[in-house]
Order: sequence, then structure tokens, then C-alpha cells
Amino acid sequence: MDAFTELIGGFGTALTPTNLLYAFIGVLLGTAIGVLPGIGPAMTVALLLPLTRGLDVTGALIMFAGIYYGGMYGGSTTSILLNTPGESASVVTAVEGNKMARSGRAAQALATAAIGSFVAGTIATLLLALVAPTVADLAVEVSPADNFAIMLLAFIAVTSVLGSSRIRGLAALGIGLAIGLIGIDPTSGQQRLTFGIGELAEGIDVVVVAVGLFAVGEALWTAAHLRRKPIDVIPVGNPRMSRSDFQRSWKPWLRGTAIGFPFGAVPAGGAEIPTFLSYVTEKRLSKHKEEFGHGAIEGVAGPEATNNASAAGGLVPLLTLGIPTTATAAVMLAAIQSYGIEPGPQLFDNEPELVWGLIASLFIGNAVLLLLNLPLAPVWARLLRIPRSYLYAGILFFSSLGAYASNANTFDLFLLLAIGALGFMMRRYGLPILPAIIGVILGPFAEQELRQALQISNGAVSGLFDPMSVVVYAIVALIMLWPLVRRFVPRKVVPSVLEEATHEIEEAHHHHGLTDSVSVAGTTEARRRFDRAHDTEGDG
Repeated sequence: MDAFTELIGGFGTALTPTNLLYAFIGVLLGTAIGVLPGIGPAMTVALLLPLTRGLDVTGALIMFAGIYYGGMYGGSTTSILLNTPGESASVVTAVEGNKMARSGRAAQALATAAIGSFVAGTIATLLLALVAPTVADLAVEVSPADNFAIMLLAFIAVTSVLGSSRIRGLAALGIGLAIGLIGIDPTSGQQRLTFGIGELAEGIDVVVVAVGLFAVGEALWTAAHLRRKPIDVIPVGNPRMSRSDFQRSWKPWLRGTAIGFPFGAVPAGGAEIPTFLSYVTEKRLSKHKEEFGHGAIEGVAGPEATNNASAAGGLVPLLTLGIPTTATAAVMLAAIQSYGIEPGPQLFDNEPELVWGLIASLFIGNAVLLLLNLPLAPVWARLLRIPRSYLYAGILFFSSLGAYASNANTFDLFLLLAIGALGFMMRRYGLPILPAIIGVILGPFAEQELRQALQISNGAVSGLFDPMSVVVYAIVALIMLWPLVRRFVPRKVVPSVLEEATHEIEEAHHHHGLTDSVSVAGTTEARRRFDRAHDTEGDG
């Protein structure tokens, strides 16, 4: 009951006229920018991050809750209307949603995506309110050695399941850790990796890193691969669903929520695997199997609900452990840290008004999203006609403006350009962005926990091992050794649902036009994740 009492207090914070306005503006801006081609939720949040600098911390985070959900809805809109997923988690939405749109059912596809997102987001946020305080209470008892082990698990898990190879994932993590080490060593006071540049002594602002890697890097990458022909936008009426559509959608909404939240809530979670599992599950359970691959509404309803439930679940490790599991969560962590607040076990005790106001604002932002975007869907479709040359020039302009506004320092503009070029090169050579940004954010904290653990044990390595950390290290070892272990696992041990999911990813990649997407790397990453889960005879 304490959680419900605190949540009611959070609604008291979130329902003030000013904070309601922030939620409304966040949803509006998040959807308007997220709906543009090639811009996913993470890039949307990164691009709008500097706009909240003048707000109080509660208002800023409430606004970001709206931007978060608005950006996710915008990504589903581009997937349905343009067959261009803004992130790999939206691939499945493009598979069936675009087929529905091309058969004249774009309105129904957008409606089931919006309503499914609302249902899943509401249930998952309620679960977040119930689960997060308990996780935070347990995390308070965690020692520095355990914290270091958990952060190491987050590093290894993210790098092992993203990218076209583990080597690329580890390389991206190394880049992020190196950027995070720039500045003054908190223990010795010596400068590290500053190369004699005084402006680097205080480190690189996480906002500059996030905007550079996500917004500038993606803009440069997309601009380098623009197609000359104009975008073919499918006409959209007001989103509506018939009784038959509701009957075919409500069960996928609930199943998607049940699949997505647990995946998002674990520190090594994500949204790609559960969305594909949801799609395969709906295909197996549907009474209209013949429609799959030709525009089945269940193939949109289930994965969209899963995606949003996973996003809400991802806030559990973010708020209680300070560990982001998705790119969007990583940018939100950067936003929270920019106000001098460190998410973790003490957050619920030290900043109760802030954290419960944020959770309550997720309910409000979710409702505003539904009420605002159902009637405005035709307007968002018109935004897709903006010439891409104007679009990406605008992104670079606002990114530069935001980076300068963070500290009013022109040196940050040079850093932004350099990090943006780094983001472009990482995309060019297939290095995933998420391990890099997690390395930047969590690297200094992992170092701090490591040093504290060693100081407690007077420098003995045995201080890094206690019952909980040993279990975590065992999980890390299993993740690292799984490619070798799976060669000796009987083929029948791998669930057939994963085998079918692998086939579906192949279909999406080769037969549904996703190679034209700016996020083809993300699609390939998702496919490879299932390839590793699918125990083939040596061809992975």
C-alpha cells in the first residue's frame, strides 16, 4: 500500500497546471520529431535534451516522459507508413504495419499501435510503481563489490547481444569507457586523456556525448545515404478500429505486455527479442494465419504493446540501479545526471517527490499521447513530406544550438562535431552506439565502485568476491562462453519459437524492404541476436 500512497502523492506533483503543460509539450514535440524519417526515440530524446535546461528538475523529467512516449509513437508511425523503422525494436511493426497501410488499412494500423501502446504502457507503469521500490530496498544492501559486478554484467550483456559481432560490441564499449575517463582522476587528482587541453579537465558533458553520438552521428549517416527520389507517403484518415479489429487486438495487447515488461526490467534486457517473440506468438495463436505477411493486425498490436511495456520495464533498472538497458534509457539517464541527481538505490528515499512525480507523469503522458495523436495522425503523415535536406540540416542546427546552450562554451561545438564524426564512423564500421554511451555513463561509476571495494579489502582482490558477486560473475562467464557451450547443446533444447523467430527476422530483412531503412544496422543486429540463440550446426 505504501507504493500506492506514494503514487497518489506523485499525481499531486504531476497534475499541477505547469507540469501538465510540460507533459503536453513533451508528447507534442516527441511525436512531431519522432515521426520524421530516420529519427528513432533515442535520437528524439537526445535532440530535445538541451531544451529542458531552463526547467526545474521535476518539470524537465515530466517533459521527458512525454518526449519518451511521443518519440516511440512517432517511430511506429514511420514504420507503418514508410516501412522505415526508427530502431531495431520497430522492425516487426514495419513488417505487418506497412502491409496493412498499402492495402488501405493505415488508419487501423496506427490505431491499434496507439491504443496498444496506451494499454501496455499503463499496465507496465503500474507494475513499475509496484516493483521498483522493492528492488530499490534490496539494492540498498548491495556492497560496492556487488555493484561493480552488476555493472560489469551490464557491460558484457549489452556488448554480447548488440552488433554484428562481440568484438565490435566490446570495441564500442572501449570507446565509451575511454571517453568516460577523460578529465581529472577523482582519487589522485591527475589529469587523464586531456592531452594538455584545459577544457577537457572537467571531462566531456554527457549531454554533448549523447547528442553527438545519436543525433549528429545519425544525421550524418542518414544524409550520406539519402535516396534522391521523393518519399512515397501513404494517405491516412482518422485512425479508427472496427469491433472485429478490437476483438483481434485486445489479447495481443495483453500478451505483449506480459512478454515485454520482464525483458525490460532485467539489467541486461532490451526490446528487440521480446518484440520478435511477440510476433511469433501471435502468428501461432492467430485464427487468421493466412494474413501474416500480408497485413495481419495482430502482428502490429502485439509487438507494439511489447515494445512499450519493455520501455516502461526498462525504467526499473534505470531508477533503482542507475543502469540503462536501451539507448533511449541511456539518454534519459544523461538527462537526470545533468541535474546532479544519480539514479540508484537511494533515489526513492532522497528524491521521493521527483521519482514518484516522474512515475505518475508516465501515466499522464501515456493518456495525453492517446488523446492527442489519434486525431492528429493525418497531420503527422504530412510532416513526412518535409525534404530530407531541410530535415537533417535542421537537426544539425538544433544539435549545435543545444550543445552550446549546455555550458555556453564554444569548445563544446568542436567536441560535438568530433563526437558526431565518431558516431558516423561507428555506424560505418558496424559498431553499435548503445555500448559506447553506456560506457561513457557507467564507466566512472564502475571505477568508483571498484576502488571502494578494493579500499575496503586493503587492496586484496578477494574483496571483489562475495556470495552475490560470485553469482553475477558466473552469469558473466556464461554469457561470454555461450557461443562455445551451445555447440554441445542438443538442437532440440532450443525452443522452436526462437527458430521461427529467426526465420521471421530473415523475412523482414530480405523481403520487406527494410534494407532501405536508415536503421538497417539495427535490423541486422536484431537478426544476429536470434542467430546466436538459434543453435545451428556451426553457421550461427
